This record gives sequence, structure tokens and C-alpha cells, in this order.
Amino acid sequence: MYELKQVGERTYYIDSPTRMGIYQLDNGEVCLIDSGNDKDAGKKVQNILRENNWKLNRIINTHSHADHIGGNRLLQEREGCKIYCRGVDRALVEHPILEPAFLYGSYPNHEIQNKFLLAKESRVEELIQEVLPEGLEMVDLNGHSFSMVGIKTKDDVWFLGDSVASHDTIQKHHITFLYNVEEYFHSLDVVEKLEGKLFIPSHMDPVEDIKPYVQENREKMQEIIEEILNYAKTPCTFEVLLQHMFIHYGLHMNFTQYVLIGSTLKAYLSYLYEQEKLEAIFENSQLLWKTKKEG
Repeated sequence: MYELKQVGERTYYIDSPTRMGIYQLDNGEVCLIDSGNDKDAGKKVQNILRENNWKLNRIINTHSHADHIGGNRLLQEREGCKIYCRGVDRALVEHPILEPAFLYGSYPNHEIQNKFLLAKESRVEELIQEVLPEGLEMVDLNGHSFSMVGIKTKDDVWFLGDSVASHDTIQKHHITFLYNVEEYFHSLDVVEKLEGKLFIPSHMDPVEDIKPYVQENREKMQEIIEEILNYAKTPCTFEVLLQHMFIHYGLHMNFTQYVLIGSTLKAYLSYLYEQEKLEAIFENSQLLWKTKKEG
């Protein structure tokens, strides 16, 4: 774990629970792509930097989720590096309490303020193409978060963040976290058309062909949509539907899973409501979701 692997002339990745990218710049400096789960991940990165006589120039966060920014603060304090993130996600990196608050819908209790959902704050600048070092380019891959990006190195290696879930993750969790279903579908289309020698999603081993994994993600989303529409033929509340999805997929509920899967289910409900496949009924002081009849 936390083994450095070279996959291009200047491109490396750190094999860890959340894979981190390293791109070698000039004069012994490097750019880090994501910083791992927590401060311990940051310490492991710092050890790798020392072993290779590298100076950390900057960190690029693909998005704001805690397992991608957990090492930010430690590395910024110890290395004095700049950190970049894009759009709305930048605000969440600067103010991490927004993440569990957004997931829960209000002030998050202490059970939700755990290291999986709440990182330490760090100082962040806006990620635009102009601030990328020479040899890197980016593409927007929204949907999993507000404003996620994928990063491509000059070695034709793509770091894809959480734009594609692994086969094992899909088989185990079924409902992977999404913020915007329509945008995630679009991002899958984008990833499917990317050209490169190697693709590195954050939670799976690098692959030369990303297309089968894109299709598996797409098919699982369609399956979830069909299950929602089938169950909601009888009007139901969100909580009843959430209970059904947990039971249907054999998932274990705790506070973290409640907010992650619950927030994702709401994203599916919004998508289906906007697609006019679900209708909302306010009855007896309850919001009920009901599948619309075709025709």
C-alpha cells in the first residue's frame, strides 16, 4: 500500500485506497493529483517526495470529497504548496463542513462529521486551464460532484477521479454516490470517448480500455432507475423508497450510508421528475412519489 508506480516518462501514481497521481515537472518539482484520505496519507506522500528528492509544487484536487483532499492541509502546511480545485467543489475544499451539511440537508450531527465525509480545510485557488503546469490538461466530468475534473498528462495517462466506479464497487454497493444523474450520464459519454494509453480511476487499478467499465456504470444506473419506477407505481415517501432500495440491494444502513445513498436517491428522484417519469403528490402532509403512466 502507498507504493509508487511509474506509468509514463513523467507520470506516476500512488497505489492507495484513493489513488493519487504524480506528474514530474522540471527542476525536481512535482504536481500531485489528489491527496488521499487523511493526514496519514499526506505523510505517506511526503515520505515518497523525500525518497525521490522531489519538491511538491502544487496539488490538483479532482473534486472535493474527503478521500481526495484529506492530505491537503498537512502537505500545504509542511510543503508550502498551492492547491487548486474547480468551481463549486473549490468552496467545499475551503469549507469542508459544507460536504456533510449538503449530504444531510442541515447541520450534520457528530456521527456524520467523520473523516470519510469531513476533511480539514485548506487554502485553495480556482482550477482553470491556464494554471495547469505544462504537460497537463483537464476535462470537466461533473455529476459525481458539483465540478469534478479529469486530468491528462503528456504521457497520455488519464486520472479520472470518481467518474467511473469499479466492478467490485458496483457489485458491493450497487448505488454509488451521485450528485446529478443527468450530468453523470454525460460524463460517462465523455470518458467513453477519451483517448489515452492508460486510465486511472481513483478506486480501481489502471486499465488500458475504460469503455467496459463505463458501460457497466451506465447499465447499473439504468437498473436503479427501473427499480425506482417499478416500486413507485404505488405512491411512496422518500423514506419508504430508501428503505426498499437498502433491502433490495442488501445494504447496511448507518449514518454515513444513510446520507450517501439517501442523497444519491434524491438525485435520481430529481432526474426522473425532470424527465417527467415521476410525479410528486402532496397528500396528508406528505410528499409522495409516483410513477407516471405512459401515454
